[in-house]
Amino acid sequence: MNLSSNLDENIQFLRDNLPLEKSFDLMSRSLTLGQTKAFFLGVNGFCRTEILQQIFSDLQDPLYMLNDRVEDIADYLNAKIGYAQARLTDSWDDLFRNVLSGPAALLIDGFSQAILIDVRTYPARGISEPDLEKITKGAHDGFVETLLFNANLIRRRIRSPRLCFSMHGAGTESRTDIAIAYLEDRADKALLQKISETIDSLQISSLTMGAKSLEEMLLPKHWWNPLPSIQTTERPDVACSYLLEGYILILVDNSPLVLILPGTVFQFTQSPEDYYNSPSVGTYFRLVRLLCIPVSLLVMPLFLLFAAHYPDLSLKWELISEKTSPQRMLFYVLAVEFLLDLFKYSSSLSSGKFSGSMSLISGLIIGDIAVSLHWASSEVLFYAAVTMLASLSINGTEFADGLRLYRIIMILATGFFRLPGFLISLALILLSAVTTPTFGGFSYLWPLFPFNAEALGRLLFRSPTPKAQPPKVWGRGKIKKSKP
Repeated sequence: MNLSSNLDENIQFLRDNLPLEKSFDLMSRSLTLGQTKAFFLGVNGFCRTEILQQIFSDLQDPLYMLNDRVEDIADYLNAKIGYAQARLTDSWDDLFRNVLSGPAALLIDGFSQAILIDVRTYPARGISEPDLEKITKGAHDGFVETLLFNANLIRRRIRSPRLCFSMHGAGTESRTDIAIAYLEDRADKALLQKISETIDSLQISSLTMGAKSLEEMLLPKHWWNPLPSIQTTERPDVACSYLLEGYILILVDNSPLVLILPGTVFQFTQSPEDYYNSPSVGTYFRLVRLLCIPVSLLVMPLFLLFAAHYPDLSLKWELISEKTSPQRMLFYVLAVEFLLDLFKYSSSLSSGKFSGSMSLISGLIIGDIAVSLHWASSEVLFYAAVTMLASLSINGTEFADGLRLYRIIMILATGFFRLPGFLISLALILLSAVTTPTFGGFSYLWPLFPFNAEALGRLLFRSPTPKAQPPKVWGRGKIKKSKP
């Protein structure tokens, strides 16, 4: 629907569609530009007041207005409004979307167009290092909840004329801004088109949880696929490194998380810390993190299998100090799993001043009492602690949580069905991991399948800086078309 050339009709339309008198944060005012009537609309707190005051002071100055009337709105915009970010619009949808996201609107009598003046400013927190992706050396900045700031952090690192931020929107009520970032000479054009079409076709009222809600809308998954399909990051240096390798980023306003597409399982074994150490040290710790995946998944189920169902072997190999019934051993393992998760989440939600000491004291006291009351054994506490350390060493918290769900399934299957339960649950877990869906239909196990020896070597071993970036974008095959 387009604007009318009659100012009174436009004002009435605004009053019918916006709570101008009811909502305190909506600013509106009737103005006179020479002898021409005008109307201003903006959102209090989103507009830089000092700039608007200067613009309107000039427009209402008789010495500044040589002509009493506005004859041509385009010429008026070019000649009288010296602010850089200003444009015309004739669409009500465009006007509402812009005004409610920050820019101010100026409607002038006699014209079916409005002037949009982008003087927006947002309340924002300081740019600080994300808690879940801390490193000992290197940059300590991180993405924030303001989309423009995040784009600036990327542009500051990649000053290429081929870097592009394509704007989209989603949510009939929230109208959330979404930017797709890519390098034009490196990004997969078919994947880029599929991402744009998917975002534009989303039927949703709002992205309540920002980037996480968008992730679930882009790639719906089954309950038997708990592993993450899309990698997220809050670090600009990590995001830029993926951009240079041909990946595509999705930035969502009001969210510090940036989505990286396409996603593979090996992305969750990478850490920026590797590149702030020497290549040999970085390779060592990368392989350690890779080893933490099977350790986190298999240590507790294997311990339960041998300790509960093969106690003679366990005593011979000194895995346990005394025989225990299978039912009691299963109870020990499940109780310790619950307690460790309780420590983990309580410390993550408590104040940083107390979380470390509280977790240490709670672990010592509760662990000692649990052994004394025969609710657990010292062996179970030891293997559970090893499992938890391995889980915390995995770079992606979502990936570690998915492995934890797999581990509990294996513990239950092993406790009730012995060796067949262990083997069957392991096979089902591997099947679940292999069939984890990815956006665009790429293999979740690339470059292991389809096999690419050179790309796999770059992922497993930390290359020196001159060889760190591939000379070309790795091919992953054709994008699978989604079923109608």
